Amino acid sequence: MTRIAVAGAAGRMGKALVQAVFQDPETTLTVATDRPGSSLIGADAGELAGVGRLDVALVDSLENGLAEFDVLIDFTSPESTIRHIEICEAGGQGVVIGTTGLTEEQKNRLVEAGNKIPVVFAPNMSVGVNLIFKLLETAARVMGEDSDIEIVEAHHRHKVDAPSGTALHMGEIIADTLGRDLSQCAVYGREGHTGARDKDTIGFSTIRGGDIVGEHNAMFIAEGERVEIGIRSASRATYANGAVRGAKWLAAKGKGLFDMQDVLGLRE
Repeated sequence: MTRIAVAGAAGRMGKALVQAVFQDPETTLTVATDRPGSSLIGADAGELAGVGRLDVALVDSLENGLAEFDVLIDFTSPESTIRHIEICEAGGQGVVIGTTGLTEEQKNRLVEAGNKIPVVFAPNMSVGVNLIFKLLETAARVMGEDSDIEIVEAHHRHKVDAPSGTALHMGEIIADTLGRDLSQCAVYGREGHTGARDKDTIGFSTIRGGDIVGEHNAMFIAEGERVEIGIRSASRATYANGAVRGAKWLAAKGKGLFDMQDVLGLRE
């Protein structure tokens, strides 16, 4: 039985994570946090998530339950995630990170943490999305040099970063496969007189609205044909279930920085 801590357990994603931990017979929720000053501190995490009382009260600091969990699942904010990493380094616990919008400096901090504890960091925990990542490598090898490449993503109105971490990772996979630098070839939206399209660019388009959970589509547009590789997520449960799968896998690992490709055995 893997003992799980969920950071931000009172939020939309946090509740989905609590549900996923509850539903998995190999995991148990032992710690749940919310932001300091929240009116929900002390409330039962299971009741908030709609799965019934779990006798796990929300606390305002991960340090309050440091000895009570094996793996932390964190989908909070970049700043909170870095604080939690430092706490888990001190306690020796593993961390599954689904937080998006991290800076390069913060990502480097995760690399450092991997020298001490086991960490799974992925821009998307969905099993289907990670299969898409693998398919993109093949599509880029076969069609990338002869196609215009565009990535379109859509999320709910509350998402604060754009493009999504998943869309950016899709671009990184394609660019790396083609020997390009995404920071040099990415085009984020178009407006006005842009001139003819540079064939070596990778375009990104972002949609925000309503309650869209997550949609991602990569298009390889050649003369006479277009290949699209995409996925639509209907529920946050897809991300939560993937994160719990990652936590169980990570519990048996030593130090190191991993991603969902490692968890799912998709590495060549």
